[in-house]
Amino acid sequence: MVPASDLPLADASNKFEDLSGVEIKPGDNPYDALINACHGSPAKIQSLYATHRTTRNAQQRGKFLSPDFKELNIDPVLLRLEDPEIEPGFQDPRHCLVFWARPPNHVVELACHLQTRLREAAPNLWLMPPHRMHLTTLEIAHSRTAPEIASLVSSMQPAIPALTGLTFARRSRLVKPVISYDLAAVAVSFLPASGEEVVSPPPVPPSPGNTGSSDDYTYHHLRRDVFNMASETAAIGSRYVVPSAHITLGRYLTQKDHETPEMRERWIRTIEDINKWLEHEVWEVKDGEFVGEWIVGQERGLEARCGTLWYGGGRTIMAGEGF
Repeated sequence: MVPASDLPLADASNKFEDLSGVEIKPGDNPYDALINACHGSPAKIQSLYATHRTTRNAQQRGKFLSPDFKELNIDPVLLRLEDPEIEPGFQDPRHCLVFWARPPNHVVELACHLQTRLREAAPNLWLMPPHRMHLTTLEIAHSRTAPEIASLVSSMQPAIPALTGLTFARRSRLVKPVISYDLAAVAVSFLPASGEEVVSPPPVPPSPGNTGSSDDYTYHHLRRDVFNMASETAAIGSRYVVPSAHITLGRYLTQKDHETPEMRERWIRTIEDINKWLEHEVWEVKDGEFVGEWIVGQERGLEARCGTLWYGGGRTIMAGEGF
């Protein structure tokens, strides 16, 4: 039996590198670098997020279709959790502390539809349960022991109410969903809005003194502010800081659906067909079957969550007021 701490994680072989071209200086708030490079312009911020995800998808497409393709990155922890016969009694030892943004119902409906379409090409794909779907706004710590996380939660306790309530006052909008993928997982990713027509359900108006929902305040600004507030009470140990706003849809648990070049080509073709459909039938479409836009904080504010979170689990410490 391999100790859980020694299992090679599927994400470990993925390079979560910033492909936007922005250089982050050590010691600085990493989110400031992109905002400053864009002079705070929502259009430029959106462009860099788009550059990152387009470049990464092209990079991953090359890996799937390469004649040198070897195998997918199967997550051994999730595999053991899903199939207890592999290692009876196994428990995920990796405790984390995060701030999540939960998608509103109309985005969950879209995500479930995307999962159904992906499953047609990969029947063995593990799917994130709808009630566990989330967007990680800030990861404070990961892969720690339960006592270590409990200590962090205790030190952050005074700041948690303000952090989880931040989205009620500082509203940012996400648009233009696309399927993003790599050799370990598949997700739906969004871009910070930049003047697109509002097509999602109208939120509750902000109270006097709040900043409203202008696209001048982007999701990247929100991430910067959460980082600044959280770092006053805890050291931030995020695995990666990239210009991405994504909700994980699924992970690979077997090689069966991608064993041959033809199967991998079908997988890529399915993703690219879905992305064309999203662009033409969902982006900025009013009164369509699906809505591809949301204002972060709709229905629920940010959620401080701890525990074994890797696959949407854990427990909620506090959730902020939604609108």
